[in-house]
Amino acid sequence: MSNSSYSKKLLHSLLQRGTKFLPFADAASVDLPLTRLLRLSLFQVSVGLALALLIGTLNRVMIVELHVPASWVSVMVAMPIVVAPFRAIIGFSSDTHQSELGWKRVPFIWRGTLVQFGGLAMMPFALLVLSGKGHAAEAPLWIGHLGAGVAFLLVGAGLHTTQTAGLALATDLAPEESRPKVVGLMYVMLLIGMMVSALGFGSFLSEFSPGRLIQVIQASSLITIVLNIIALWKQENRVRIPLESRPKTENFKDSWIRFSHGGQAIRRLIAVGLGTIAFSMEDILLEPYGGEILHLSVGATTALTATLALGGLFGFALASNVLSKGFDPFRMASLGALVGIPAFLSVIVSGQIDSMVMFAFGIFSIGFGGGLFGHGTLTATMNLAPEGQSGLALGAWGAVQATAAGFAIAAGGIIRDVVDSAYQAPFGYDAVYAVEMALLLITMITMIPLMKKLPQVIRV
Repeated sequence: MSNSSYSKKLLHSLLQRGTKFLPFADAASVDLPLTRLLRLSLFQVSVGLALALLIGTLNRVMIVELHVPASWVSVMVAMPIVVAPFRAIIGFSSDTHQSELGWKRVPFIWRGTLVQFGGLAMMPFALLVLSGKGHAAEAPLWIGHLGAGVAFLLVGAGLHTTQTAGLALATDLAPEESRPKVVGLMYVMLLIGMMVSALGFGSFLSEFSPGRLIQVIQASSLITIVLNIIALWKQENRVRIPLESRPKTENFKDSWIRFSHGGQAIRRLIAVGLGTIAFSMEDILLEPYGGEILHLSVGATTALTATLALGGLFGFALASNVLSKGFDPFRMASLGALVGIPAFLSVIVSGQIDSMVMFAFGIFSIGFGGGLFGHGTLTATMNLAPEGQSGLALGAWGAVQATAAGFAIAAGGIIRDVVDSAYQAPFGYDAVYAVEMALLLITMITMIPLMKKLPQVIRV
């Protein structure tokens, strides 16, 4: 047998068997092949890159290397909360947008990409002014605060817009029966983007310097725009009906009323908010905790962000497999919250016994529980979305999740600083983790009526 024939058979075998090992690969269809689906999912990789930078690497660098107070860092990282509530409007607008070019989703994804690019491009200089490092020490401090705030706000606005419209586009392209799996694949790619980016940031910033910080963040801005251009290329079909001949669409108020009256939508969103707060308050504290309490390097603590994402990836993969067999997504979300309680307890214990292994296990478990919770609530949201409102449904889910995460991040930093002002470390960190465990218990209680009234929500 020739080498060429052997290579072709090997490639064919990999293509056939590979879908058994790639999470959500069975979401592909004749109209949406796996190669096209994976290319579209690159926008989630760019979002994961930005999230790994914001909630992982930068908070450690700002607190430990640049000596910015944790309360200021938490407020900066939480700046996207200003934009998050508008995700429902963004989703609705992409559902109903009409243009001469005939695109609905592409204009929103492209605008979001440009805004995210601009925020990343200016961010390193604003951070150096904020910290007063080098020649930046000559600049007024308020310029650093203003510049950093604007940069974080732009990145947040860009990624929220891109992600909301991008997920809606993925839902449009996928057959109805595979849409939850397609959205699940998108979030797996988000976690992969976070893991790869976190490892890359940790490697490039292992020997920290202001110049290296500028290089890393500006390279991230370039990677963002390249990935999103590739993701968008020839994805959305154009509507060729003249603009004046297209039917009128309902307004946002009527569309929201129709959405909120179905499937206990408000209780679902409350559960999403509570669970997200519980899984997010530690976001800017895990890496500083590793550096301050366990005395780990920048590279080691940044790798922990990848561990968190890896746990989330396993959680999403398991949830996808179980939910595809008809398991109740609200029960899945409750199991995720249940896993989170001992996970946070492990992190607290790791500081008491100075155990890196216990710390890594706790972080992985937090990601795993968060993956189960996120996939469960997302599947329920998509399954119960009224017809023609996938953008609004995803936008509302994302708005609550992102707003809750932003609030949680800010609250986590403030609680740590307030407690540490009265007691020495690690009491400030431990107080935050204890609050999160209590919130996870409340989240489980909130979802009990949903499990009783909506048994076996999805049948795939």
